[in-house]
Amino acid sequence: MELEKTLKISDLIRELRQQLHLSQEKFAAKLGVSLRTINRWENGSTVPSQMALKLIEKMLQNMGEPGKRLVNEYLPKAEQREDS
Repeated sequence: MELEKTLKISDLIRELRQQLHLSQEKFAAKLGVSLRTINRWENGSTVPSQMALKLIEKMLQNMGEPGKRLVNEYLPKAEQREDS
C-alpha cells in the first residue's frame, strides 16, 4: 500500500513539473528544495514533506482545470478537504 502511494506521488511530481514546462532544477527552485530532492521524489526513493505537499497543492490549484484533474487523480484527500 505504501509503495503504491509513493509511486503515485512520484508520478504527480513528474507530471506537474512537465505540465508547468519546468526542468527539475527550476521546479526545485520554485519549491525551495534541491535538485537532488526533486530527483528523489520523482524516482520514488523519498516523498515530499507535508510543507512541500502544501506548496505542490497550491501550485495545482493555481493551474485551473489541469491542476484540478491532477488533484483528483493523485490527491483525492486534498480534494475532499477543499470541498469541506
